[in-house]
Amino acid sequence: MLNVTDNAARQLRALLEQQSDKAGKGLRVHVATGGCSGLHYEMSLDEKRVGDTVVQHAGVQFFIDNDSTEYLRGATLDFHDALTGVGFQIVNPNASRTCGCGSSFEAAPTR
Repeated sequence: MLNVTDNAARQLRALLEQQSDKAGKGLRVHVATGGCSGLHYEMSLDEKRVGDTVVQHAGVQFFIDNDSTEYLRGATLDFHDALTGVGFQIVNPNASRTCGCGSSFEAAPTR
């Protein structure tokens, strides 16, 4: 499923520590239609929902809804804090092309 780096888990843990009600919370990673390449990633702090795939890494949870699992299979979620940008980033082998900003992608045809 989704691979999660230690940097991403560390950042999520830091975000959750700032929440007063953090029990059961994790990062929801969702693929939605839109963006200049047709699909884009959305992420938010959330709780597990029925049908979610749960990826646990280093004591934190990442939730992926059923519709997003195929788009994210084999992808890697990382967190970067650099001069060129700060935030969670996804490296996705299922993307046939991405836009210049890197936030939207076109899915490769399924086999």
